[in-house]
Amino acid sequence: MSESIAITTLVENTVHQRALKAEHGLAFHIQFGRHQVLFDTGQSDLLRANAAGLGLNLRHLDAIVLSHGHYDHCGGLKTAWSLSPACKLHLHPAAGAAKFTASAEGVARFIGMPEDAQAMIRASAATVWTRAPTEVVPGLFATGEIPRQTDFEDTGGRFFLDAACQKSDPLADDQALFFESREGWVVLLGCAHAGVINTLLHIEKLTGQKRIHAVLGGLHLLNATPARLAATVDALRQRNLALLVPAHCTGWTAQARLAESFPGRCVAPGVGRRFAFEG
Repeated sequence: MSESIAITTLVENTVHQRALKAEHGLAFHIQFGRHQVLFDTGQSDLLRANAAGLGLNLRHLDAIVLSHGHYDHCGGLKTAWSLSPACKLHLHPAAGAAKFTASAEGVARFIGMPEDAQAMIRASAATVWTRAPTEVVPGLFATGEIPRQTDFEDTGGRFFLDAACQKSDPLADDQALFFESREGWVVLLGCAHAGVINTLLHIEKLTGQKRIHAVLGGLHLLNATPARLAATVDALRQRNLALLVPAHCTGWTAQARLAESFPGRCVAPGVGRRFAFEG
């Protein structure tokens, strides 16, 4: 039996519809047949107002999945989980680690998961740890840890596990979601700190197929070198994507390059944008 699947952008850096608001962050609402899943939660409680404006009820979620433990993806976790406290939370164990970034001048800034969200996780028995590939709801999968295979991708910035910024954060917690549609596999990215091509290679290995139909989410090419951007575009071209939605941390330069490279197939994200698939 086929299932209708709808992916709605709840939080993103830009807005697609009036009366909605944007923030630096990302959250997707996924209506997966009869199941509702939230992928990431933005950085604040903005997802609540945007969901109401879009007519989406967050009180009946089956699951919340965190792509990784940066504040702009898990800052709204307390709000989302409080609205739907019976749902399961899927995340990698490293998502709750202390996380920092450093400016070019060496000034450290905490960018990890808020303490109130960590307290909810510690008190909950509904947490699913996703080191390995995990089925979130029937037919919708989290990748778990993503092997680093390419020679041109890195985490995309100066990320550390300590306030002194001496211990690099490999962002092992980075993961994506994927499911099979009639047209091929659909991939949802949080920030792709593991590298978007590494992510697709991992999913192709897990599925035994190479027909990637659509990729949506953050590609974290904001700080990509020209060589990395060119290699990424070439690798994406090889997959003949029908839909590419570069969001959030992709960066304006990379978004423009992708729009030029995939005319008619590259779509701006924006809060309120909805994408439909048949499973």
